[in-house]
Amino acid sequence: MQQKIPATVITGFLGAGKTTMIRNLLTNAGGKKIALIINEFGDLGVDGDVLKGCGAENCTEDDIIELTNGCICCTVADDFIPTMTKLLEREQRPDHIVIETSGLALPQPLVAAFNWPDIRSEVTVDGVITVVDSAAVAAGRFADDHDAVDARRAEDESLDHESPIEELFEDQLTCADLIVLNKTDLIDADGLGRVKSEVASRIARKPVMIEARNGEVPASVLLGLGIGTEDDIVNRKSHHELEHEEGEPHDHDEFDSFVVELGAIADTSGFVEKLKGIIAEHDVLRLKGFIDVSGKPMRLQLQAVGARIDQYFDRAWAPGEKRATRLVVIGLHEMDQDAVRKAIEALA
Repeated sequence: MQQKIPATVITGFLGAGKTTMIRNLLTNAGGKKIALIINEFGDLGVDGDVLKGCGAENCTEDDIIELTNGCICCTVADDFIPTMTKLLEREQRPDHIVIETSGLALPQPLVAAFNWPDIRSEVTVDGVITVVDSAAVAAGRFADDHDAVDARRAEDESLDHESPIEELFEDQLTCADLIVLNKTDLIDADGLGRVKSEVASRIARKPVMIEARNGEVPASVLLGLGIGTEDDIVNRKSHHELEHEEGEPHDHDEFDSFVVELGAIADTSGFVEKLKGIIAEHDVLRLKGFIDVSGKPMRLQLQAVGARIDQYFDRAWAPGEKRATRLVVIGLHEMDQDAVRKAIEALA
């Protein structure tokens, strides 16, 4: 009997550093042939583009599969199962499968899908890894201090439930076999202590918790957990499952995303500084994409979580590739898309 292929599910809220961690994993996988399935929220495949450019011999572009038609937790039957089936039919099967979920995805339905007969006999969930943005937790981004949520609660006493952000954060922690506290270099020891206490207080289960900087975690730590999480997923129910045991469909109506396309940017420093103001004014949760810098042969990658923006040149523009500035903006449903779009477009 052919041995089951281990699959690692990597989850975590927007901007936690999942893609960076996976990029590090692919380049330090010790010769393992890895197939990667990426599910993004939004229309621009930024994460896939980043990972396809990492040049790892053990994970070629053909081994990277993007699911951008919707949240993988909502489209398991339509998208994920057929994708897995095609992957397993390949003549050269992968040694390991890594799945990066959207930052807004519930991992529970995805893990449960590994109990489908055609999948269960071929693949097992090696473990669920939840990546946490330690700096964001320390700053209270996952507590009920979002201005928009607080305002709604003040106006309506019946809104005493947690925000969609809090629930998703807790659901992703609840499903974890390993929690990676990422970006610990951005906080001090006291801040890290508060983050550990905050994360631990959110969940009844106590999975292993490790610290990381820049998503740098050895492959030997991430792969080979041997948990078989699909066998225990019934004990890791999400808020949605607990509140709607009758199986009402899950949706992401609380969140919106859209893409802004611009031309070349000459003053990137000024552009980034003004972006911070727009993000703060409109409470944008996440902004990511690429900038075409005037006169530069390299593409500038931009990753923003709240007012914190990271940027670096990731690769040269390919011959014949259309150069453009493309940014994905993600925020709560009440975000004024037109205002945000016009504000960003005015910076070009």
